[in-house]
Amino acid sequence: MSPDEEKPLNSADRGGPLQDFLAFCEAEFERRRDTGEEFDEAAYKEAMDLVVRKFQALEEEMGL
Repeated sequence: MSPDEEKPLNSADRGGPLQDFLAFCEAEFERRRDTGEEFDEAAYKEAMDLVVRKFQALEEEMGL
């Protein structure tokens, strides 16, 4: 599986706000891809992964 196909950080096991964010990102990714306009898929996924990691760090820090 290539890095572009990987789900970020066990997203299937997550719930709540993070799951909502991931669902939004997936829908937005497909919407942008379907427009036919130029779209930097790698940068989008990299930004998404960064937000997920920050969210998880915050959860760990808060003991959630």
